[in-house]
Formats: sequence, C-alpha cells, structure tokens
Amino acid sequence: MDELNTYKDIYKTLTAKKFAFIILGLIAIVILAVFASFQGAADIKRTEVLSVIIQKAFPFFNLEPSKMADTIVWQLRLPQILMAIIAGAGLAVSGAAMQGITRNPLVSPFTVGVSAGAALGAAVAIVLGASIASSGKYFIISNAFIFALGAAFLVLGISRLRGVSSETIILAGIAIMYIISAFVSLLQYIATKEELHALVHWMFGTLSTGGWDMLPIVGILTLLVTLGISKYSWDLNAMASGEDVAKGLGVNTTRTRNVVMVLATLATAGIICFTGIIGFICLMSPHITRTLIGADHRFLFPGSCIVGAFLLLASDTVGRTIIAPTVIPVGIVVAFLGGPFFLYLLITRRKQYWQ
Repeated sequence: MDELNTYKDIYKTLTAKKFAFIILGLIAIVILAVFASFQGAADIKRTEVLSVIIQKAFPFFNLEPSKMADTIVWQLRLPQILMAIIAGAGLAVSGAAMQGITRNPLVSPFTVGVSAGAALGAAVAIVLGASIASSGKYFIISNAFIFALGAAFLVLGISRLRGVSSETIILAGIAIMYIISAFVSLLQYIATKEELHALVHWMFGTLSTGGWDMLPIVGILTLLVTLGISKYSWDLNAMASGEDVAKGLGVNTTRTRNVVMVLATLATAGIICFTGIIGFICLMSPHITRTLIGADHRFLFPGSCIVGAFLLLASDTVGRTIIAPTVIPVGIVVAFLGGPFFLYLLITRRKQYWQ
C-alpha cells in the first residue's frame, strides 16, 4: 500500500510539472509576442505600439496613436505575429501526430509529400495560370491546398495496398515526394524569369502575406484539428508500446493511423497554402517537447503547440530584424535551425524517446 501511494505521489508530481511547462510556455509566448511587436524596420516608439494595441482592445480608453503606428502595428506586425503563433502550433501538433502513428521521430507531414504537393499546386497556378480559384488572392492558395491534400491522400492510398503501416507510409511518401519534385523542377525550367521569381519566393515560406482576414481560417482549422487529434491521445500512447500491445488493448490501429494522418495532413496543408513551405517546425517541436516532459500524448500535443508557436514566432522575429530593413523569409531562418537539428536527431536517435 505504501508503495502504491509512493507511485501516486510521483505521478502527481510529474503531472504538475507538465502543467507548469504548459503554463510557463504560454506566458513565454505572450512576452515574446509583445517583444516582437516592438521590432521592425519602422522606427516606432514602444509607447506608441502599446497605445495601438490597447486602443484596439479597449476602445473606451480613447487613446490616439499616430496613423503610421496604427497602420504598421495593426495591419502589418500583429497579423504576422498571430499567424506565426497559430501556424507554429498547427505545424507542431501535426508533426507530433505523424511521429506518433509512425513511431519515428524523423517523420513529419512533409515526409508524406504535403510540401511537395503544395509546391506543385503553387507552380501550376504561377507558371501555367491554372487554378481552382478563378482569380484574386486565393488563386495560388486554393491550388496549394488541393494539391497538398492530393499528394497526402495518394500516399495513404498507396500504403493501403500494402497494409497501412509506418514503413509503407514513409516509403510511399518519399517516392511520391520525388515524383512531384520532378514536376515542380520541370515547371521551374519552363517558367519565365518573373514566374520563377514568384514561385521561388512562395517556396521560401513567409508569414508577411497573411492578414486579419486569413487568421480566422487558419485559426479555426488548427483548433479543430488539434482537438480531433487529441481525442486519440490514449490510442497513440498504446501504439507507442507496439502494434501488438495496442491491438491487445482494443485499439483499432489502422483506423487510428488513417484518421490521425488525415487530420495532420489537413492542418499542414491548410497552413502552408497561406504561408508557403515552412519545414522543420513539425520535426523540432515534438522532439523538444518529448525531451522536456515525456512522450505522453495527452501533454505532448499541447506542449508541442506551445513550443512550435514559440519557435516560429522567434524565427520570424529574427528574420525581420537581423539585417533590417531587409526581411529574411521565415522559412529560411527555420531551415538554418532545422537542418543541424535533423542531423542531431539522425545521429543520436534513441528508442527511449517513446517511453
């Protein structure tokens, strides 16, 4: 009995630490967001930045920030900051989900061809002028979204032919990714100078194209997918112990793998169609979270969202300020971080990550 109580106390202590990690992470994101709103090429006093934010949140204070501060902070900086937080959270939870169903810390939604599909959709729109949307700002976005989903569903369909397992998903994803990349290269080869510039700029990945009108779309999608994926936390915990163990506990592993993969793909496609290709957040965030608070998916998913939001916001802030007034696309900054991190994982990967 004493031993049982000891285990209960240890469990409560560990759970309290995980909740503390999540709460401190949320506070860190708020602090970083305020700091990021102060940063930019335009020289605006911090008091004016705060005046804009307070005026928008509490109009009855009757503060009167300058028109320039209002335009730069409200129309440019804040939408970009919020998009970084939402996109980072969505990409991170998608990565955690994909790693959970494949039991492989080197896997992300991009492994199954989502990014390659989105790039092909954007290339078709930019180079060939063909899109699901007839015109307007959704001309490229709609194509990127549809093609990204198409690539992922093609991978899922092929993997079903050989039985839906982590190995078949990864191998089918790699094959489809290379095939699609060949088509993208062909379109780049035949593109004009202007078309090639537009396509390459889209593929860099940037948060500056998002506005207030796009935030609700990405935000609601990310929230719904996160809730949907979190529903399978216990199933993924069981699958982490092995396929046979999970089946013995009554988990329908095939259905879980299919549903979670579709949700993760939907979130990733919905985000990168607005932002362009932003890799490595899906890979780094779950791993960092797993190292800090363990692999229990009940806490791994919200923890990864927080780490992903923090990483993408920090990367975007660095990209906006490091050589200002020139802005480095956030996809490039993330790649500088993610490349070495991927090598680190590859060299030091251990099975203990899943325990």
